Amino acid sequence: VRLVESGGGLVQAGGSLRLSCEFSGSIFTVYSMGWYRQVPGKERDLVAQVRSDGSTRYDDSVKGRFIISRDNAKNMTYLQMNDLKPEDTATYYCNGSPERAWYFEVWGQGTLVTVSS
Repeated sequence: VRLVESGGGLVQAGGSLRLSCEFSGSIFTVYSMGWYRQVPGKERDLVAQVRSDGSTRYDDSVKGRFIISRDNAKNMTYLQMNDLKPEDTATYYCNGSPERAWYFEVWGQGTLVTVSS
């Protein structure tokens, strides 16, 4: 199973970015898909997650600014990030967490998002 992120970069505070995550190698709809972020010296934290049924959850710090979505026909997961703040600067990782037994968690390689003030 493979996850490939894209869409990171440098943006000014108040701007927007959309991250994309391409899934391959297994059954996409078996997985809840999530975005995590990590800054050096800190733990990797959940930002948002979307289950196979489309239900979502968000970290309080991004509620109302970020939107996670998935396209089951294209095996894609997206994170629309609006009103970005300098504290959103981090490496963002796509995650696949299986909803069934006998499947395994998977991570992407990460994409860096830098928000300048």
